[in-house]
Amino acid sequence: MAEIKFHKEHTWVRVEEDDIGVIGITDYAQDQLGKVIYVELPEEGDELTQGEEFGQIESSKATSDLIAPVSGEVLEANEALNDDPSIINDSPYEEGWIVKVKMSDLSELDSLMTQEEYDDMISKE
Repeated sequence: MAEIKFHKEHTWVRVEEDDIGVIGITDYAQDQLGKVIYVELPEEGDELTQGEEFGQIESSKATSDLIAPVSGEVLEANEALNDDPSIINDSPYEEGWIVKVKMSDLSELDSLMTQEEYDDMISKE
């Protein structure tokens, strides 16, 4: 599996091709949220900016902003989440991805955390 990089706001990106990134929320985030009941998805063609909100996720406990781990243009949103948002709880890194983007600045990946760095961060929360 391609390496996953993590943003401090509990989102991740997996680079699938040269500049195509798949974005979702972390297992830790879905666990903290509880059962996901709604995801506000961006539209195809929307522009994401690293560190800024690109949608919202709602659970039985809270509503949280989705923060973009990288900048880029939305190529596809995971429409399956409209019918069953709890896919995120069951499979946050595989079936529960949120959007695919054409990344506009690959150097942004360098500012993200590795799995080890992310695990270290959440162990202190």
